[in-house]
Amino acid sequence: MLKELVIAVQAYFRAHQFIVRHKLWKWILIPGFIYMLLFMGGMWLFWTSSGDFLDWLFNTVGIKSWLDSMNNSLINFLFITASIIFRLILLFFYFSLFKFLFLVVGSPVFAYLSEKTENIIEGNDYPFDLKQLLKDVWRAVRLALRNTLWQTVYVIAILLFSLIPVVGWVSPVIAFLVECYYYGFSMLDYSTERHKLSPSQSIAFISNRKGLAIGNGMVFFLFHIIPFVGWVLAPAYAVVAATLSLYHQDDNP
Repeated sequence: MLKELVIAVQAYFRAHQFIVRHKLWKWILIPGFIYMLLFMGGMWLFWTSSGDFLDWLFNTVGIKSWLDSMNNSLINFLFITASIIFRLILLFFYFSLFKFLFLVVGSPVFAYLSEKTENIIEGNDYPFDLKQLLKDVWRAVRLALRNTLWQTVYVIAILLFSLIPVVGWVSPVIAFLVECYYYGFSMLDYSTERHKLSPSQSIAFISNRKGLAIGNGMVFFLFHIIPFVGWVLAPAYAVVAATLSLYHQDDNP
C-alpha cells in the first residue's frame, strides 16, 4: 500500500504539469470557485453550531455539573482533550456530508474532466456524449450516497471509541484516514466506470488499491492548508490526479 500512496501523491505533481500543458484551467477554476464558496460557508456554519451542540449535549447528560462537583484537574484535562477530539471527529463527519452535496453538484464537471484527461492520455478524441455523461453522474451520485452512509456508520463507531481515555485519542487519525479513503474512492470511480466496471466491481477494484484512494484524499485535504488558492484547486486537481494515478506507468501522458 505504501507504493500506491507514493503513486497517488506523485500524481498531483503530474496533474499540475498535465493541466498546464493541456490548458485545462477553465475546468479547474470554475468548479474550484464554487467549491471555495461552499466550503467557506460550510465551515462557518460548522464552527458556529458545533460548539453550541457540544454544550447542549454535555449539559443534557450532566457532564458539566459532574465535573464541577469532582473538581479534579486530571479529569478536567481529560474532558477538555476529549471535547477537542470529539469536535474534530464531528468536523470530519460534517465534511463527509458536505462532500456528498458537492460531489452531487460537481459530478457533471468531474465526470467530464476525468474523461477528458483519459482521452488525452490515450490520444483519443471522442465526441461529447450527453447520455454517457448523465449515466456517469447518476452512478457517481449513487456511490457517493452509499459511501456517505458507510462513513456515518464508521463515524458513530469512532465517536464511541473516542470516549475511551488516552486510547481514544487516536480516533481523529482514524476518522481522517476513513474520510481520505472515501473521497479518493469517488475520484477513482470516474475512471473505473468508463472501463465498464459495475459498482460492485469498482468497490472491489478500489478496495484492492486502498493506497491510491487514501493518498488521493490525503493530498486533497492537505490542499486546504493553503487558504483560497488551495480551496479552489483541490477538487479538480484530485480528479485529474486520480485518473493519472491509474496510468502511472506512462512517463509522458
